[in-house]
Amino acid sequence: MPDVSITYCKPCGYERRANDAAAALQRELKVAATLVPGAGGIFEVKVGGKVVATKASGRFPEHAEIVTAVAAALKSP
Repeated sequence: MPDVSITYCKPCGYERRANDAAAALQRELKVAATLVPGAGGIFEVKVGGKVVATKASGRFPEHAEIVTAVAAALKSP
């Protein structure tokens, strides 16, 4: 199974949002996501190194969007 990671901006205070997204992935898909502190306003969810969800235009992806994107990425070859 490919690695799932959530990179978040630690100085921006996105750690709680990343933890909540990781908890949603664990609860819904039984997938453990690795949290990766970053900077510069980043919030990205990756599956196997490919970005599947990201903060864009000032909007964070909802937990349901993240779960759906990760599930789709895990099913694709």
